[in-house]
Formats: sequence, C-alpha cells, structure tokens
Amino acid sequence: MLIWENVLLALNGLRANKMRSLLTMLGIIIGIASVIAIMTLGDSISSSVTDSMSAMGANNITVGLQQKSAATETTGSGMTFSFGPRMNQISEDDYVTDEMLKELSERYASSIEGYLLSENLGSGTAQQGSLYAYVNAVGVNEAKLENEDLTLLAGRKLSQRDQTEARKVALASDLLAEKMFGGRPLEAVGKKVDVLFGDRYYSYTIVGVYEYEESAMGFSSVSDEDTETTMYLPLQSAKNQNHNTSGYSQFTVLTASGVSASDFCTVIEDYMNSRYYKDNESFEISAMSMESIVESMTEMLSTISLAIAAIAGISLLVGGIGVMNIMLVSITERTREIGTRKALGATNGSIRLQFIMEAIVLCLAGGIMGILLGIGIAAGVTRMMGYAVSPSAAGIVLSVSFSILIGVFFGYYPANKAAKLNPIEALRYE
Repeated sequence: MLIWENVLLALNGLRANKMRSLLTMLGIIIGIASVIAIMTLGDSISSSVTDSMSAMGANNITVGLQQKSAATETTGSGMTFSFGPRMNQISEDDYVTDEMLKELSERYASSIEGYLLSENLGSGTAQQGSLYAYVNAVGVNEAKLENEDLTLLAGRKLSQRDQTEARKVALASDLLAEKMFGGRPLEAVGKKVDVLFGDRYYSYTIVGVYEYEESAMGFSSVSDEDTETTMYLPLQSAKNQNHNTSGYSQFTVLTASGVSASDFCTVIEDYMNSRYYKDNESFEISAMSMESIVESMTEMLSTISLAIAAIAGISLLVGGIGVMNIMLVSITERTREIGTRKALGATNGSIRLQFIMEAIVLCLAGGIMGILLGIGIAAGVTRMMGYAVSPSAAGIVLSVSFSILIGVFFGYYPANKAAKLNPIEALRYE
C-alpha cells in the first residue's frame, strides 16, 4: 500500500509542476525516442530485406565460377612468395555444362529438386514506331520462371515447346504493355516487338503479360517512363542469341525439403571441384546459400542498429543527471515536509522510498512518451521508404526497464539525502 501511495504522491507532484516536470523529462524522452526510432527502423528494414531474400528461396544455393585463390611457393632458403589469382577470361572449357548438372543431380538425387538456369542478354530498348520501353532481357528455364512467382495478367507463360524449339517469344511486363499498347495487357499478346541491343535489333512475339512489382529491397529514384522491366525469353533462345554453346558460369540449385542448404553448399563445392575443376588452373566452384546470406544480413543489420542505438542512448545519461538535479531541488523545497513526516514517525526507509518512487515515476512517464514518439518517427520514416513498420518489442521492453533503472540510480542519492535529514533542523528550515 505504501508503494501505491508514493506513486499517487509522485503523480500529484507531476501535475502540480507540469512545466518543470516536462523539462526534466525532456532528456529521457529524447533519449528513449532516439533508441526506439533507430531500433524500430532497423527491425523494419531488416524484416523487409530478409522477407524479400527469403521469397527468392531461402533453401536455394547459388553456384558459380570464381578465380582460384592465391598460391604460395616456398624457396629453398625458406622465403615464401604469394601469387595472386590470374584474372583470366572464362573459356569454353571452364563453363559448367548440362552433363555436369545431370551427373550432379543423379549423384544427389534425394537432395536436389532441380536447377534455376538463366542467360542474361543485358539491357535493351523495345521499340514500335515512336513508342519505346526499357527492358532487361533474360533467358530462363521453366523452373527459373516458376521461381519468379509472376502474376500473369494476359496470355500465357513460356511453355516447354517454347524452350525445346528455342522460339523467339517473350513474356513482357504490364508496364511495357502500357507504354506501347495503350495500357491493355491483352492488346499486347500476339504482337511483335523489336528490341535494340547495342546496334542490332531482335524481334520477339509477346505471348504473355505479367504484373510488374517494384522490388521491396528499396525505392526507385527513376520515373515510370525510365523504369527498366524484365523481359523473359526461353533459355535456349537467349543462349542462341549470345552464341553460347558452352554452358553456365552460374546456376541455382533447388534443394529438397529438409536439406540444410548451408551444409549442402560444402558438399557441392567439394564434389564439383574434385570431379571437374581439380586440374583447372584458373577457376573453381563456389557455392553460397540464400539461407546463410539471410542470416548474415540479419545479424549485420541488428549489430548496426544496436551500435547506433547505444550511441543515441548516451542522451539518457544527460536525462538522468537532469532527474537527479530536479530531485535535489525538490528536497530543498520540501525540507519542512520531510521534517514533519519524520516527526510524525516516518522512518528513513519510507522517506527514501518516497523520493525514489518519485524519480521512477518521472523517468517512467518520460520513457512512455519517448516510446510513443520514437514509434511515430520510425513509422513515418519507414512508410516514406516503402517498408512495413515493425516496432521493436525488445527495444520497448529495454527502454521501459532502462527508464526504471535510471529512476532508481539517479534518484537514490537525493532520496538518501532526504532520509538522513535531521527532523528538528528540517522543521526549523525556512
């Protein structure tokens, strides 16, 4: 009951000195708001980025060629020389072939569901008379196209027959259809479009239109007219256009359910390097899972957020000193009140508890206002950046706890000073 009475006394004190209490809490409010805003913003960005990367396939493994690491040689005198990797161009013998992929999937049939294969043709300009649209053309196999999770608005997706016959067909975005065919996706289906790559035109027939969605990884600074969208072609058509008869410098492995992508990366690297690239002087196979990338990204963003929040938390120290200062002033003003309470039988412990509770209530009120302000600031910034707001629960709990600790720590000295006042001298104080 004594605690609740002290809380009510502290609240009455806040109401009686509104402006002084607000100015005292200002340091706490700013400090807590800064910490909450930074942690909420960090959690929101981290959540959006990791969700986007997970949507690409958290259990996918990206495999590609990389330059072999530096070699070392030790002479007879014991001197060691390091030789950096030779920056060689990839030759036909270096590429990963379809035969290699077939052997890999046969060896690890229970772990591999398929491959995502692509052939990039680069940026181009789709033209039809005076109308144009910027595109990034890429050839994909059926698994890769399915993994893109596109929303089809009109027409059809690329078929197996398109793939095997290497047809000159394309799946275009609704943004391209809007610019070149009056905004009606159905109008674009069946139409031919010429795409300029460098100084040469290539013609494709649009067989389907998908809904373009801006990447959740960030916001675009270009206008809709200059936005570059992806045009999907059959994989073999793109390889023929690039005159690629060798294979792939990079591909993605779809792992089966229950397989640890991080562990399977090592298995793929060891097998392919020992089987195909042991005698290759320039290149070797490197594998990386999206799962490990997501974990690393989350850990990095969390570390950065905590570091910045810790720096912002320094202002809480300033706020705590302000609380101690105002409590010392309050004790001086209420010396006769303290003397009266002690003369009526109040113990040193009850006096000490009264002023500690006042400091805690003061800091807690500032902490709550800081939390609300911080969430509001973070919500505004994240919405402007196009991310979903994700309030930091850990930051809120930490801030409330820290507010109470500040009240106890910076309120104890003034409270202890009040408890030790001589009641006779306190009663004579004017």
